Amino acid sequence: MALYRTISPAEATGKVKEVYEDIMATKKIDFIFNFWQALSNNPDHLAAIWQKLKTVMQPAKLDLLTKEIIVLVVSITNNCIY
Repeated sequence: MALYRTISPAEATGKVKEVYEDIMATKKIDFIFNFWQALSNNPDHLAAIWQKLKTVMQPAKLDLLTKEIIVLVVSITNNCIY
């Protein structure tokens, strides 16, 4: 049993729905990872974290693929099971 209730994409409204739709459009996916749903109880925080991630992951001196590989390697190095 979960410690608190999250908002699924099917029941999302308002700002949560907007962020979910932006995540799916940006990532070209048709689902929302549990990480984002865990932030859904605070729509302002969800939107802020998503905006920060989009800003950091924009191609610049490093392309998106390189940045995603770095994220993966750091997660593995830190024994992140998520």
